[in-house]
Amino acid sequence: MRSNGGETIQLGHGDGGVLTRQLIKHLFLRYFKSTQIQEMDDAAVFRTGGRSGAITTDTFVVSPLFFPGGDIGRLSVCGTVNDLAVNGAVPRYLAAAFTIEEGFGVPVLERIVRSMADAARESGVQVIAADTKVVEKGSADGIFITTTGYGPVRRGLRLGVRMIRSGDRLVVSGNVGEHGLTVLLAREQFGLHAEIRSDCAPLADVIDRLLSECTGIRFLRDLTRGGLATALTEVAESCGLDVIVEESQVPVSSACAGVADILGLDPLYLACEGKFLAVVDARYAEEALCCLRQHPLGSGAKLVGQFRTGKGQVFLRTAVGGTRRLLPLSGRPLPRIC
Repeated sequence: MRSNGGETIQLGHGDGGVLTRQLIKHLFLRYFKSTQIQEMDDAAVFRTGGRSGAITTDTFVVSPLFFPGGDIGRLSVCGTVNDLAVNGAVPRYLAAAFTIEEGFGVPVLERIVRSMADAARESGVQVIAADTKVVEKGSADGIFITTTGYGPVRRGLRLGVRMIRSGDRLVVSGNVGEHGLTVLLAREQFGLHAEIRSDCAPLADVIDRLLSECTGIRFLRDLTRGGLATALTEVAESCGLDVIVEESQVPVSSACAGVADILGLDPLYLACEGKFLAVVDARYAEEALCCLRQHPLGSGAKLVGQFRTGKGQVFLRTAVGGTRRLLPLSGRPLPRIC
């Protein structure tokens, strides 16, 4: 974060990895002291009027604005809905703020807003407030969208890293890495042609089914910046347990694996926008797996690992029989993906 002119923000501070967490811990958490923000969850859970609710906010800066499987409008709704859902909330309301660059085409803006409206209907949420700001040409790469979401938390539900126990199983809801790779191919124009589309989707319905029909769910996290590997390193560090991941069980499509290999990328670190991990009491892991597989957004779910007593580290048992440690994302291989 230091340059010849002093401390500066780098693109790597926005990739969801090591630099992001350092920035949050060493700057923002020094000044923002609420219990909720200190938890560093994707949404803040609080009580009001005798009932628990959750609120989250996120800014979306994807480039390009349109990509196979989605666009910045759909992404801005699904990303915020998913952050609420994995914290046990039922998404209800969204507010949206648009930072628009001078000269941006009104037909393009309409296409984005229409996509947001479609995604909101699909998610069962209402956009109840909005704001617009216009900045000088060259200041915003077209358009940035900030969405804030709210929803009530299910009564009696307890989720969180503090609930995780040694022996718990790790479930991933489907193929990982597709969103990050899709955006990269759409932006960089490598000349590669592959049947890969972003998995951008609202997870509220599949998570509602999981929480309604299954017991023993300890923790949920959607897999966005930094992918599965970075999410797991954060969880392991927070709960103080080791995670053992079986590489052969991690769901990755053959197309995604092939293109990632050509580009020298690891699918475990590529972002998703329609997948999540679930930590489940081992006694109920198969039940959770069957439940997920009955939903279109969980049809590719797999048991991929287990928690055990340790020092808060993540280890990958490779397909060839070795073991290597997974570290959080460091650097910025895929900026501007969400």
